[in-house]
Amino acid sequence: MNAEPLLIVGILTAVFVGYNIGGSTTGPAFGPAVGANVITKLMAAGLMSVFFFIGAITIGPQVVDTLGNDLVTDTAIFTMRSNVAVLFFIGGALFVGNYAGVPASTSMTAVGAIAALGLATGELDWSVLGEIVVWWIVAPIIGFWVAGVVGRYFYPRINAWVAIEGSTDGEPMISVDRSGAVPRLQFGADGDRREVTGAFVVVGIGCLMGFSSGTSNIANAIAPIYGTGAVDMVTLILIGSVAVTVGCFTIARRTLDTLGNDITNLPLTAAIVVAVISSGIVITLSWIGIPASFVVIATMSIIGLGWGRATRTTTLSDAARGEETRVSVGALTAEEEGERSPKIGEEEPQDIPKASDLFDPSTTARVILMQNVVPMISTVSAFLTFRFVPIFGF
Repeated sequence: MNAEPLLIVGILTAVFVGYNIGGSTTGPAFGPAVGANVITKLMAAGLMSVFFFIGAITIGPQVVDTLGNDLVTDTAIFTMRSNVAVLFFIGGALFVGNYAGVPASTSMTAVGAIAALGLATGELDWSVLGEIVVWWIVAPIIGFWVAGVVGRYFYPRINAWVAIEGSTDGEPMISVDRSGAVPRLQFGADGDRREVTGAFVVVGIGCLMGFSSGTSNIANAIAPIYGTGAVDMVTLILIGSVAVTVGCFTIARRTLDTLGNDITNLPLTAAIVVAVISSGIVITLSWIGIPASFVVIATMSIIGLGWGRATRTTTLSDAARGEETRVSVGALTAEEEGERSPKIGEEEPQDIPKASDLFDPSTTARVILMQNVVPMISTVSAFLTFRFVPIFGF
C-alpha cells in the first residue's frame, strides 16, 4: 500500500481518536452542570466543542510537539503504517471506556501507545518519558494539597458566597430561545439573580475545563501523524477538533450521565473548586509541553477537598496535643450551598454524612477500574504488535 492511501487511513483513524476524546472529556467538564439541570446535554456539547478548539489552537501545539517529536529519539519510526496502528490502539482503548460510560485518561492512553512504539523499536527517549511520568505523579499530589487547603480554610466561605443550586423542576436553568429571528438565552422562571449568576459560574468553569482539555488532548489524536511531517499542525488541529465535536454531540451523552448523575452527589460548589484547581494544573503543564491527565488530577482534588473539609472537626492546636482528628470523606455534603459553616473545631463527625452519601460505590469502582484498564489496553497492545508482528518491519 503506497503512502497516500495510508495517509488517508491515518487521518481517518485520527478522526476516530478525536471522536472518542470528545466522548471521554465532555463528561468531566460539563457533567456537574448537566446533572444539576443547569444546561442541556446539547448546549454542553456545543460549548465543549468551541472551547476545546480554542485550547487546541493556542496551547495545544506544545503538547503535540512533545508527543510527535520528543518522546521518541527518531521520528522515522512514525511511518504511516505504524501511525495507523498507534492511533487505532488509542482510539480502540478509549472507545472501550466510552462504551462503558467511563471517561478514561486520554493522555495516559496516548502516551502509552506512543511509548510502546518507541520501546519496541529501541527509540524511546527515557528522559522525556521520565519527565512526563514524574509530572503525572506530582500533579495529582499538588491537586490534593491545594484542594485540601481550600477545603479546610476557604470552602465554607466559598460555599456561603456562591449558593449554587440546581434546577429541581426538570427544566434547565439556562436554555436557548429560538422562537425569534436571533436565538437568545433564557433562564428558569423561578431563578433569582444570584442563582442565575451561580449557573453562569458553573457553566463558565465547564468552559475552562473544555479549554484545558483542548490544550492537552488534541495531541493524543494528531501527534503521530504530525510526527511524519506529512500534514501541517494547523490542518491537523482543525481535523482533530471537528472529530472531537462529533464525539461531543454523540457518544458523550453516556459520560455526561455517569459524571453528572451516577458517580457522586458532589455539590456544585465543590465541583467548581475541583474544576478550577484541576484545569489550572492541566493548562500549566500543557504550556510546558506535558500531556496531563485531567481525570486523575480531578479525582485527587475531590479527595483532597473532602479531606480538608472533614478535618475542620479538629483545630491545629488540638492535633498538636495528639487529639484524634475525626474525619469523614463525605464532608463535602455537610452543608447546603449558601449556609454558613461552623468554625474549625466546632463541628461534630455525626454532622458530616457518610462516604456512601457522597459516592455510589459500584459506579466509583467501575470508574477506577476502567481508568486503569484503558491505558493498559493501549500500551500492551501497541507493544506486542510492534515487537512481534513482522509487517511493521522494526
